[in-house]
Amino acid sequence: MFKFFKKTKVISHIRLTGVIGNVGKFRQGIEFSNQEETIKKAFSVKKAAAVAITINSPGGSPVQSHLIYKFIREQAKKNKKKVIVFAEDVAASGGYLIACAGDEIYANASSIVGSIGVIYSSFGFKDLIQKVGIQRRIYTAGKNKSTLDPFMEEKEEDINRLKNIQLELHQEFIDVVEASRGNKLKKENGVEIFTGEFWSGKKAKELGLIDGIGNAEQVLREKFGEEVEIKNFEKAKGWLARKLSSEDQIEKAISLLEERSIWQRYGL
Repeated sequence: MFKFFKKTKVISHIRLTGVIGNVGKFRQGIEFSNQEETIKKAFSVKKAAAVAITINSPGGSPVQSHLIYKFIREQAKKNKKKVIVFAEDVAASGGYLIACAGDEIYANASSIVGSIGVIYSSFGFKDLIQKVGIQRRIYTAGKNKSTLDPFMEEKEEDINRLKNIQLELHQEFIDVVEASRGNKLKKENGVEIFTGEFWSGKKAKELGLIDGIGNAEQVLREKFGEEVEIKNFEKAKGWLARKLSSEDQIEKAISLLEERSIWQRYGL
């Protein structure tokens, strides 16, 4: 008697964790340049039934988010692969933009999802430097070159110019979400999806921002069988091969604080 064995399905799996963009020379954020080869390799597995992407990111650079989103969609089309995205603790702002590259998006009920907006933050030190007797000397060619200098008084025209740029970027983000989620989005009960607000995974499902609740292993086994083989692809981890100077340590501390502040927007 011959035994017939069910063929094991293979799923390529990529993990994207961290702030998107350049977070300093001591820590690598999620950037197109350091993810391109990993994404290519995952999609190039011919026998893979789909590509799964796990995201744990509070966002960051809108440019890097768009580059990665676009590249994932290009690779999916080129290799004829379905993309399934899983949000862990958070897929917010640029993290959610990348998630929109998925044909399906899943999250934990307690995941933070959304934050479809654009933010710019800075500090104003004008009064501080006056108090300690420091004079600000700045020379430019081009009247707008010193726009929003933190050591000078804010100008309304500079703020308006920045807001116009933010509105353009926000609209691009909205276009991506609407193209990805289509009629899955639920714009009822007075809830506005594109205000920059973020929600739990449970609420995100009600709003149509994700397709279901569940983690990667659970959902992939339900879809492709208990014997599914999950093939992980990760970029090589960088390391620092020299002793840090005091200046390096200060720069590293500042970089960590900036990165931490992005995560803390979502209570993490």
